[in-house]
Amino acid sequence: MGPGGSTVRVSGRGGGGLARVARHAGILLVDGVAVAVALQVALSLRFEGAVPGNYLAVLPLFVTLLVVTRLVANAAAQLHCWSFRMAGLADAVRVGFAGIAGSALFVPLAMQLTPGGLPRTVYALEFFLSTSAMGALRFGPRIALRWWGERARRRAGADRTLIVGVNPAAELLARDIMRSTQARYDLVGFVGTDPSTVGRRLEGKPIFGVLADLPRIISHQRAKMILLAIPHHPAARIREIIDTCASCRVRFKIIPAFTPADERLSAQMLNDVAPEDLLPRAEVAFDPTEIRALVRGKRAMVTGAGGSIGGEMCRQLAAYGVQQLVMIDMNENDLYLRARRLAEEYTGVELHAEVADVREPDRLLRLATRYRPQHVFHAAAHKHVPLMEDAPEEAVKNNVFGTLNVAQMADACGAERFVLISTDKAVNPTSVMGATKRVAELVVRDLARTSRTRISAVRFGNVLGSAGSVVPLFKQQIERGGPVTVTHPDCARYFMTIPEAVGLVLVAGLGAYGELCVLDMGEPIRIAELARIMIALAGSDTRIVYTGLRPGEKLCEELLTEEEEQTHAVRDRIQIARSPSPPADLTQRLAELRRHADRGDAAAVIRALQVLVPTYRRPGEEPAAAEAPRRAPELRPVEPRPRAAVPAMDLAVEGSATS
Repeated sequence: MGPGGSTVRVSGRGGGGLARVARHAGILLVDGVAVAVALQVALSLRFEGAVPGNYLAVLPLFVTLLVVTRLVANAAAQLHCWSFRMAGLADAVRVGFAGIAGSALFVPLAMQLTPGGLPRTVYALEFFLSTSAMGALRFGPRIALRWWGERARRRAGADRTLIVGVNPAAELLARDIMRSTQARYDLVGFVGTDPSTVGRRLEGKPIFGVLADLPRIISHQRAKMILLAIPHHPAARIREIIDTCASCRVRFKIIPAFTPADERLSAQMLNDVAPEDLLPRAEVAFDPTEIRALVRGKRAMVTGAGGSIGGEMCRQLAAYGVQQLVMIDMNENDLYLRARRLAEEYTGVELHAEVADVREPDRLLRLATRYRPQHVFHAAAHKHVPLMEDAPEEAVKNNVFGTLNVAQMADACGAERFVLISTDKAVNPTSVMGATKRVAELVVRDLARTSRTRISAVRFGNVLGSAGSVVPLFKQQIERGGPVTVTHPDCARYFMTIPEAVGLVLVAGLGAYGELCVLDMGEPIRIAELARIMIALAGSDTRIVYTGLRPGEKLCEELLTEEEEQTHAVRDRIQIARSPSPPADLTQRLAELRRHADRGDAAAVIRALQVLVPTYRRPGEEPAAAEAPRRAPELRPVEPRPRAAVPAMDLAVEGSATS
């Protein structure tokens, strides 16, 4: 900037410095007046208003000495550097120490002015009055602001609010809420977890009871908002709170699970309770240093880059420092928007967005020749279960032969790694989508036997919040007033977050741990329970209606077949499965499958898939005895809601092998 700009900045700093000096001087001046008055009041109290003449004669000297000694002590304690809004217990201690230090200086000097000095009760009264005045001058504005803020919030119609949690996080949150005059929350009190704290006060607000008393407290206090301030908020505890309050029609907010130590907790940091907060396991944490070492400086290519998983994978690859990122998708709108956001955020990455169809091998080979990717991630797939039941030939073309094309492209260009994103629906499949993904696993494992490229498949369950998944659908239905439609009261799925899924892909796929990697996803979640929790979070009374399983769906998904369970290793909750090798005649079977798909013979495609995947059974069919599926895990019962006959709706809880 030119000289004029520099002059403006220097002038601004000088003005700010003068204002700060004037403010500090003003605080010390008020302190001086207060302690001068305190000494005169102390003398008057000691002698009941009739101060002897010998003391009155030297009173100006005593006042001057007191003002000087106390201001020196206050300056040493930095009481002139004061935040009237942010002061706390540590600052109150500073006021006390400054009072003691001031008296320690004043008393010996005063005793030198006159024989015997002042009466001892005058010193005690002056200390009490001066210290009280200095404390009142400093904490009075905060008390006034807090009182005024509460009145302002109530006039503005702020929600009567309870904080669940009695801990430092709850204290900081309450302090921030009560300090603000514009907060949306009118804090009325706390609900704790320890019965011994009931009846006490935190930040001046009462602790009404424990979690078991929450419905009664909500009703009695007419609360409209619950703020969850439980550090690291265990999912089981949150579900318990939501279950308890489901009938109270209150809204919920939650503090972030992990707040940086150097970041002050505030009401602005509160989030809506999200389904991922309710997963029945701790979120899987991946070491960013490890992932960065795997991808930094590499050339990466991602198919399905416009989708939920593919888009997040591109974001993480860019964040971890890839040199070049090639984004491939058929959906040019989503591809363009994602590529534009990444280009703006990660300016150091060489970014290329390419519209291409994974079913076109020549187009893929031209892209590979141009960009020479070292890491190839294949996320593109047809994933919609009911639609693929009606178009099995399209599922085969995209999920099977599209995967083969991308894998052969990676092999042809000498890529170091190829990673296929698979799904738990590939285990003992009951749908065309699941069967084609299982064949895709066989295809890449067969290619891995002869390729120099390290090839692996990563298998996981459903992804919360992905496009077409059940969570956004439930949100839309609740916003419309319902009903919320669920296929079956006992339907259950494994869930993970999108960042977890991508972290698994990067660590497991690039870490060369094995040909088939599976995440230990904890316990499955009932879809009906998830719907009920989301209804409670919205403070709604929307009813749940059961529509029946759709073609290709099963009640409970599985992550491993019995054969795969027999031998696996575990590393950071990543299971390395070793399933039987692909059949020796896989090439011939694939050729037959391609012929049927090209002719559009759906029945022949199904028969060919059943030959390739013996565990594939259509609804109503029984698997072979030797290939019986693993027993589904036991789940907690869910109270069924009243049912009504409604048309089957699109409620896919899709596998996470999405584009």
